[in-house]
Amino acid sequence: MLPPRSPTDMLLNGLTIRPGERVLTRLVISRLPSGTVIDVPVHVFRSTVPGPTVLLMAGMHGDEVNGIETIRRLIRRDLLRPLRGTIIAIPILNIYGFLNFSREVPDGKDVNRSFPGHPRGSLASRVAHRFMREIMPLVDCGIDFHTGGAARSNMPQVRGLLGDPDTDALARAFAAPFTLHAALRPGSLREAAFQQQKTIIVYEAGESLRLDEAGIDVAIAGTFRVLHHLQMVADAAPPVQPTVICMRHTWLRAKFAGLFHSNVRNGDFLEKGQVYGSVADPYGETSVRLESPVTGYIIGLNHMPVVNQGDALLHIGLTDPKPARAELSPPFQEKPGGPPETDFDEHAEEEDAQP
Repeated sequence: MLPPRSPTDMLLNGLTIRPGERVLTRLVISRLPSGTVIDVPVHVFRSTVPGPTVLLMAGMHGDEVNGIETIRRLIRRDLLRPLRGTIIAIPILNIYGFLNFSREVPDGKDVNRSFPGHPRGSLASRVAHRFMREIMPLVDCGIDFHTGGAARSNMPQVRGLLGDPDTDALARAFAAPFTLHAALRPGSLREAAFQQQKTIIVYEAGESLRLDEAGIDVAIAGTFRVLHHLQMVADAAPPVQPTVICMRHTWLRAKFAGLFHSNVRNGDFLEKGQVYGSVADPYGETSVRLESPVTGYIIGLNHMPVVNQGDALLHIGLTDPKPARAELSPPFQEKPGGPPETDFDEHAEEEDAQP
């Protein structure tokens, strides 16, 4: 449990925000070539009772709309009323990407690889620097909402540096269907926060530019469980099922180019040797059946029918020890596979966030 802070005034973006106040302020980032000002709306909800300051942020990548919608609903439904402490809610950090349906900012750089940033650096670096200067000093912990990349859908999952007590506590409280150990990546928000002894967990669900209602529901419920864990809300709904913890995860990649046909779904439990799909040439001459070289849960699935060599097909969460059949229950019920024929990607590599 985080120690309570004194209910003192908060200084943000040149404003003094007192205990008990609810404020919307806008961080000016830059201007478009047209002269249009680009600013980032920041909502602050303060209690009069001392407590931690929690960050809820989405839109680090502008095309990841599920987190944006999650925070929008929390604000619109007036659900962010902390009994103690402060909630800082940022629905969209990367306004540039949001306007252009893009993951990156216009210079092609990823904001989540640009922390801690620099005031005279690239556009992505400037966005990161402004966040680190204005927001990070105020925050104790937070949730960074993300979504799978283009045409890749993620099962609802929390990622964090498992083994760190503060991270473990937040991830356990959120209780997503899956919890993944994810090493700190250079230039990421999580790394920058960790260096300042602050804890950020990442929530992933769905795919970019598509709303995933089930993933949004899990996000809202998990957020309330975290706030309840921090004694900032009175109650929260318990998780529907226990989380599956994956200390390791790997990608199965295409060895051949062609049309990818999947016969599995996100959340399925995949046995080693089980056939999970095929890759066929577009002319009807060949088709290669794909069998899994590992055992684990499918936590990410590529929906793009046309794949090139090396493209990520499935993201597999590895569990140790292997779960018993009796422990497999909807929505993680096992799907039968066909007889194995070919070891499709026996050297699938370990990765963290994106393929």
